[in-house]
Amino acid sequence: MPNRLFLLVIAILSTTVLFRAGLVHAAEAPPLTHNLTRVEPATMAPILRLKNMDDEIIDIQGLKGQVVVVNFWATWCPPCRREMGSLERLQQATREQNVEVLAVNIGEDLDTVFSFMGMVDPSPSFQILFDPDGISMQHWKVHGLPTTFIIDKAGKIAYQAVGGREFDHPEIIRTIMQLTD
Repeated sequence: MPNRLFLLVIAILSTTVLFRAGLVHAAEAPPLTHNLTRVEPATMAPILRLKNMDDEIIDIQGLKGQVVVVNFWATWCPPCRREMGSLERLQQATREQNVEVLAVNIGEDLDTVFSFMGMVDPSPSFQILFDPDGISMQHWKVHGLPTTFIIDKAGKIAYQAVGGREFDHPEIIRTIMQLTD
């Protein structure tokens, strides 16, 4: 009889621990949202001139006339990791309408980022830029990752999003597409 009582107590404790662990895990991964915050008045986008994965310089000034989505992220950031696939789906849905996605990695090297990109589904076709020292975060006033800015065709910040987003959500795509008119 003592063995049964012991096993019952162990089973209850194990179930409690697993249940609580599940709650903690769920609390760490809240659902991504689909809202953008309007920036008023719209201000000119700061300088952004960084190397991409091919060691080429990409300058946001050369993208005037396009709508540009600038996402600041890192591989160690859970919501950054979660939104990466939706950024690619956004890129695919809007590429023909002159929308460009730029993902600015903060503080990591090419090997770390390249390794992570192999796990993203769908695999990103948009530009991955590298800011090893995080200098662009100061210019763009980024205080946490992920942070995303939507730049209109005139080069002004029209919207921003702090925290993870489902960028392929119809509401976000509709908002971005309004800037292409």
